[in-house]
Amino acid sequence: MTVSISSLDPQIISRGREFFASISGESPSVFNKGWWTGKVMDWAMKNEDFKVQMFRFVDVLPYLNTSESLSRHIEEYFSGEDSNIPDVLKWGATKTKIGGGLVAKVLNRTIRSNIESMARQFIIGQVSKEAVKGIRKLRKDGFAFVLDLLGEATVSEVESDVYRDGYLEVLEAIQKELGKWKPLDGGANDLDWGHAPKVNVAVKPSAFYSQSKPVDLEGTVVGMMSRIEPIYKKTMEMGGFMCIDMESLKYKEATVELFKRLRLKYPDYPHLGIVFQAYLRSVDDDVRHLLEWAHAQNLPISIRLVKGAYWDYETVMAKQNDWPVPVWTHKPESDMAFERVSKMILENSDICHFACASHNIRTISAVMETASALNVPEERYEFQVLYGMAEPVRKGLRNVAKRVRLYCPYGDLLPGMAYLVRRLLENTANESFLKQTFADEADMDHLLENPEATLKRQLDSRCAPKEEKQIGPSRFVNFPVADFTIEAERNAFPDSIATVRARMGGEVPLFINGKDVVTSDRLESYNPADPSEIVGSVCQAGVTEVDIAIEAASDAYLSWRDVAPEKRAEVLFKAAQYLKDTIHELCALQVLEVGKQWDQAHADVSEAIDFLEYYAREMIRFGKPRRMGRAPGEMSQLFYQGKGVAAVIAPWNFPLAISVGMVSAAIASGCSVVYKPAGISSCVGHNLVEMWKAAGLPDGVFNYCPGRGSVMGDHLVDHPDVSVIAFTGSMEVGLRIQERAAKVQPGQQQCKRVIAEMGGKNGTIIDDDADLDEAVLGVLYAAFGFQGQKCSACSRVIVLDSIYDRFIERLTEAAKSVKLGPSENPANYMGPVADKAAQKNVLRYIRIAEEEGNVLVKREVSDDLKATGGCYVPLTIVDGITKDHRIAQEEVFGPVLSVMRAKNMDEALDIANSTRFALTGAIYTRSPANLERASREFRVGNLYLNKPSVGALVERHAFGGFKMSGVGSKAGGPDYLLQFMDPRLVCENTMRRGFAPIEEDDEWIS
Repeated sequence: MTVSISSLDPQIISRGREFFASISGESPSVFNKGWWTGKVMDWAMKNEDFKVQMFRFVDVLPYLNTSESLSRHIEEYFSGEDSNIPDVLKWGATKTKIGGGLVAKVLNRTIRSNIESMARQFIIGQVSKEAVKGIRKLRKDGFAFVLDLLGEATVSEVESDVYRDGYLEVLEAIQKELGKWKPLDGGANDLDWGHAPKVNVAVKPSAFYSQSKPVDLEGTVVGMMSRIEPIYKKTMEMGGFMCIDMESLKYKEATVELFKRLRLKYPDYPHLGIVFQAYLRSVDDDVRHLLEWAHAQNLPISIRLVKGAYWDYETVMAKQNDWPVPVWTHKPESDMAFERVSKMILENSDICHFACASHNIRTISAVMETASALNVPEERYEFQVLYGMAEPVRKGLRNVAKRVRLYCPYGDLLPGMAYLVRRLLENTANESFLKQTFADEADMDHLLENPEATLKRQLDSRCAPKEEKQIGPSRFVNFPVADFTIEAERNAFPDSIATVRARMGGEVPLFINGKDVVTSDRLESYNPADPSEIVGSVCQAGVTEVDIAIEAASDAYLSWRDVAPEKRAEVLFKAAQYLKDTIHELCALQVLEVGKQWDQAHADVSEAIDFLEYYAREMIRFGKPRRMGRAPGEMSQLFYQGKGVAAVIAPWNFPLAISVGMVSAAIASGCSVVYKPAGISSCVGHNLVEMWKAAGLPDGVFNYCPGRGSVMGDHLVDHPDVSVIAFTGSMEVGLRIQERAAKVQPGQQQCKRVIAEMGGKNGTIIDDDADLDEAVLGVLYAAFGFQGQKCSACSRVIVLDSIYDRFIERLTEAAKSVKLGPSENPANYMGPVADKAAQKNVLRYIRIAEEEGNVLVKREVSDDLKATGGCYVPLTIVDGITKDHRIAQEEVFGPVLSVMRAKNMDEALDIANSTRFALTGAIYTRSPANLERASREFRVGNLYLNKPSVGALVERHAFGGFKMSGVGSKAGGPDYLLQFMDPRLVCENTMRRGFAPIEEDDEWIS
């Protein structure tokens, strides 16, 4: 039978009108202005600034355990707001200092009580006894339930175990009561409504495996299933139903696969469901594919369809990572998808039970009328609404549809606050159905309008966006981060690793003046996970080869400096395209030569692309002469030319990105380059040869000269024809370069410019109100991502005393949960360090750390991996460290984290600033005052607020420090190219016989 939604519109609208009539005069308690919650919601809907501050305050409240901290946060969040805020907050923001401790205590009780009451409105209970009591009351009122345990943000396997046990505990409590519950509506066979199990639970799968990640699909599914299966077994024992919730998009594929495996493993038990989200653009295909699978397997399934609760998150993450936005960007599109997919499910009612989860009366009416038109039996679909969210709607549904199930969150208020904030934001959104219905009192016809018509009206009313003014050929946009939710992206890595592995091991020649040059001195580059596997035999340059390369570069410079900036930029754009076309093989080589994980390798190549694209545009900008002054009869123009030959000395930790960044900046500026890659990443470095060949760079402008620093390093720096030295590496080498460059050599005709990034001893502060779900994972990633071998890595975490124990407990368990092993296996969080020398150095510092502090975590790889001779070192965390210890002052460049205790923010900032480095830092705090203070007083080149201290992006996070962290402008920033150029000014007298031409008043002369 064929049914179209549009043909059912009259019936849908008619039913909707009846529904509205049945709930006339009622309002959800969340919008009841007679209660504190209703007043807060009313203020939030009228004032966007207050809304943001209020919900952030609600989020941090569970961490404010003292009257002082509560008073301080009230003042920080609400002082300066207009009078349109709750009296208790307004009074608290101004009077706590006057009233002293007694006032603060009264405020503490009042505000905490009000917000906890607000939370309890949405949470059925904090402990199993409360949950059972709440469920009993719901059933008495004629509603079924689905129970969801809060606290899904698990950072360790211990927390995942606790989360699993929480489900088993509440199911045990329910089982004791189950026999006392009569079936709803007199259902037969001890089933609600005659067909539905009385017990229904929902599980969020990522919480059951702390190491869940899209890049490791198989490991994630296995990890999730290991803890969810016992809950499913318990549910089956009770004759219950389990639904697998859908979370953020990154877990979608694993969630669907988990559902399929459970359904196949227990084919005779049909009570298993899965959630799909109508706001995803992929929802039609997702549901269609599962229905086809169910038919092919001849297995009944159940689908709950929701609008989706992570719209803001998915949108922001997509835009941050330059991915296509995966959700519908207009609310009516989600409504249209919901109606469309509901029809698809109802058309397959023979194999699929449908749970319609919505508060929208138009949506509910559309499902009812579609089901009626398709003659779907009533036992094949039901309706679900959120507990505490829409009492009138649920009562109206109960009267009409009978089969109504309430989605009931249960658990501690601490993790519950995150859920509460999400729900409140959802309800106060301008396009929220509940807000429009019960707060805005929108017109009924508007609320029941077909979403297709709503979308057309919205689009027609919006003006076309103005085009942005472009710089150069187009506006700079960062290259997208790898999206491992895409199967093709995941498959590309092992395929490319196999391809690269099959051809590696050969000779790698020098490249000078457009020709390969072979030398007898060789350095074998090896895989740090298996040193017996040779990546390449790299020819080494000596003094003779350096001299030849500098001579070639000097000759090439004379013509390259005069090439138009736009033409030089065009070469960089072509080089970027080469990297884009070969990105997966370039990533694979980094995995094998320096032990980068998939995401780390992709980020490195992406950054190299960004440097090329950004510096090309920057050179176009600098390439336009600038008019100086406005005196009539005189034309003065400032312009730039490349300084000369640039010696680029690159590191191994970002072997392509930093190499390409320094080299491309020099070439874009009109310099020629002699490039010395790090010895252990010379095969990656050789990719620059192929890149510049593909871009059509003239011979001699780029020269590839790997070599031993002890043989040719000083000679390259000292050479009188070298004008610029761009270096990234250790402080000791950087200082030596600066010292030698300051000495004028015979025949030298200009002062050498040194640009040196030299390292860091980066700290992260954990404030007493920090969100530990974010802080623990952020510190773990910043300290141990790519084995801690980043100059920006967190090597010191400074924790305020009052939160110290909680943070340490969670951090250490998280560190014990990650997997260690070869980086080519995406399941592994940490791999080997870059080579045997790095291994020896890190082991030395681990011994120092053990002597100076107390070992909290020291995790080593398995004996089997040790037997391979791989360059592995233990993941190490020590505490008891003070700012005077060596381990707190010296750069380790490995996975060693020092934990330091601070009494207060004053001491934390003092510790953070106590080293001679000033590269990166981070702070996790929900105190507006401390965010502002850290911005002012945490003195590093790159400071990250509530973010890890690593992961800088070109232009967005222009990178570089000061003090002993380096000298020069920030890489990927607006003044970086100036270091490679000399400014020139030409002034012309335009007056002739007393006559001067009239000139346009332009700042830039094209």
